[in-house]
Amino acid sequence: MKLKTIAKSLIALSAAFVLGACGNNASSSQSSQSSQASESGLKTVKIASVGSDADIWRHIAESEQAKKAGLKIEVQEINGGVPLNESVADGTVDANAFQSIGYLQGFNEANSNKLVPVGTTYIEPMGLYSKKVKSLNDLPNGAKVAIPDNPYNTTRALRLLESAGLIKLPSDFKDGTGTPSDIVENKKNLEFLLIDDTTSVRVLDDTDLIAIGNTIALEGGLNVLKDSLFYEKADASTITSINVIAVKAENADKEEYKKLVDLYHDPEIQKYISEKFAGTKVEVKKPVSEVWGK
Repeated sequence: MKLKTIAKSLIALSAAFVLGACGNNASSSQSSQSSQASESGLKTVKIASVGSDADIWRHIAESEQAKKAGLKIEVQEINGGVPLNESVADGTVDANAFQSIGYLQGFNEANSNKLVPVGTTYIEPMGLYSKKVKSLNDLPNGAKVAIPDNPYNTTRALRLLESAGLIKLPSDFKDGTGTPSDIVENKKNLEFLLIDDTTSVRVLDDTDLIAIGNTIALEGGLNVLKDSLFYEKADASTITSINVIAVKAENADKEEYKKLVDLYHDPEIQKYISEKFAGTKVEVKKPVSEVWGK
């Protein structure tokens, strides 16, 4: 009798263990399904960027803030301003974050597919760099000066050179369409070379002076605040240098894209950006209505 009792007890315990294990498995399965449901509940947004800006968006994509906002952000890195804008225009991605207001205006003027900003991000100065002179005063007559070969950044560089006192531009000089041929005074007979701005740092040795945007400068190990001979000052005159998040015009009111703007300006995200880029990406948090369509 005792042996039968023990056997029954063992069978009962074994059954309880199996049931418990099944219960745990069921609970685990339910938890997994719940997690998958939570993940699938996130709204996927594809954003294109490049270089250090892509690094920022990868950080944002992996942040808790993005999950709390209900977004699953996929970052696609694309080289070249036109391809970056075309990727939004043709629907390959939903948005991009790499360009200034002036660059976006130039793209829209040259293309039928119009993009619009949904929010501002930062401004970072364009600088004048040289390995051959220590001061702009030391530039020789006929010095070779390289500037970016795209509509907006060409004029931005020319305005920077004017601010530095090296040239003079006409009063009707227009951002996005101006060229070195518009210069009305060039006392040092500077020779201008138009180059792909993504190669700027690599051609430092081949020119006397070069205008480089800060994103590209940073990627080449340069800090505009420390290494340039002269750089843009952030004021009303540089409003077209403010960077933005851009989308197709018909998508401008979508909530998920507005959330991208909010995420960029989250205090913890801004702390990361400031520390990683040594303060050279200066946050600009302005309503789009203040900087677009003026």
